[in-house]
Amino acid sequence: MNLEKILAISGKPGLYALKVQTRTGFVAESLVDGKKVTVSLKSNVSLLSEISIYTYEGEKPLAEVMKLIADKEDKGPAISHKEDNATLLAYFKEVLPNYDEDRVYPSDIKKILNWYNMLQGKGLVTDLAPAAAESAEETPVLEEEKKAAEKKVAEKKPAVKKTAKAEEE
Repeated sequence: MNLEKILAISGKPGLYALKVQTRTGFVAESLVDGKKVTVSLKSNVSLLSEISIYTYEGEKPLAEVMKLIADKEDKGPAISHKEDNATLLAYFKEVLPNYDEDRVYPSDIKKILNWYNMLQGKGLVTDLAPAAAESAEETPVLEEEKKAAEKKVAEKKPAVKKTAKAEEE
């Protein structure tokens, strides 16, 4: 699983895996307890693949930051997000030395470490990779699926309606 399918839902604790899209929203499964929830389109939802961390050079995608944490911890758990702010800041400085200290708050670092530890606990840390590389790998599969769907549509013959004139002839 990659970060493309992992969600953070405002007002709900933990992370969720996107399962099915519906007309009014989507169904997501909690990574904490496995319960499925329906989420409306009005809810504030963030895909982890779309989140970036401010650095002095620009923005760094969350997947890359989590990969840095995984490398530092040898794919093991990181420090707890419940540590004091000074400890969290020092730890994050080791992981990402050039993060923008004015725009990345301790609450952001707590979320990142909490999310990392959740993913690590589920064994999903090994699947972390930048979204661009993953989407490039998935493109051929999507193209094949698209061609198969087009072929199915082409195979279906349109229904012929008999008109009154055709029936008379």
